[in-house]
Amino acid sequence: MSGKARGHVSQERWLVSYADFITLLFAFFVVMYAFARADQKKQVQVSESIDAAFRSLGVFPEASRKSERGVNGTASGKAQESTTANGAENPQIPMNIVMGEDVMAPAEVKQNLDHVRRELTQVLSNQVATHTVSIQMGHDGLVISLREAGFFSSGSAEPKPETVPTLKHIAESLSRTPYDLRIEGHTDNVPIHTASFDSNWELSSTRATRIARLLLATGSVGADKLSAAGYAEFHPVAPNATAEGRAQNRRVDIVVLPRSHTNFANSSTPGDAKSGEWKKITDGD
Repeated sequence: MSGKARGHVSQERWLVSYADFITLLFAFFVVMYAFARADQKKQVQVSESIDAAFRSLGVFPEASRKSERGVNGTASGKAQESTTANGAENPQIPMNIVMGEDVMAPAEVKQNLDHVRRELTQVLSNQVATHTVSIQMGHDGLVISLREAGFFSSGSAEPKPETVPTLKHIAESLSRTPYDLRIEGHTDNVPIHTASFDSNWELSSTRATRIARLLLATGSVGADKLSAAGYAEFHPVAPNATAEGRAQNRRVDIVVLPRSHTNFANSSTPGDAKSGEWKKITDGD
């Protein structure tokens, strides 16, 4: 009996192992395909978000990108853009999510800064008309330039008393924003050496500090939002070869900029005429 049983042993049991192997291999490729599809969706989201961010900042106003199509020929809904009430394009997947940071998207930041610019332009219309204040939009944010002719006496770092109401209006407008303020002092290239200031470095930094203290004294701006810096003559906005150019360079800039982790990529220092990337919004010149 035992010999007869051994004679009927199946010689095709290897098919069971082979079938198991094929099943596992199929499952492996299904998983790999699923990961590939997920990566493709992420690439579409990143591409669309970056493209929309550049358009919203006006870097490439004519740029347009077509959404990548899925297998069934339809565009991914998550990668499409929506249009806001004012007609500005706003990505559904904002840049801050791509960056992995909990901050506002560039389109929202730009919209807020534009609102501040319009408000300040209206409030400071007289100062803008007399060329004592100019308002500019740069890569770092909104820049409110206070010209020396309207705010300081020559060689002095003490703001004129009549400029205090103007600074109060600025502080009140900026108090309604969540952004930081960087106060920058700038001079022309004419050397200075007085009893109070040994160089333009001291003059520019002291002027910036004085303006920062006045803004703080209004009670509208918190100290945690303020910083001050002096750049002397090294970041001009006009050539120093003429008296008019030197007058433009003698200024204190109030830079309204988002928190440090908000993306204004590859930004140049505000007031650097060499960058050539300023977009002048309102200026009396």
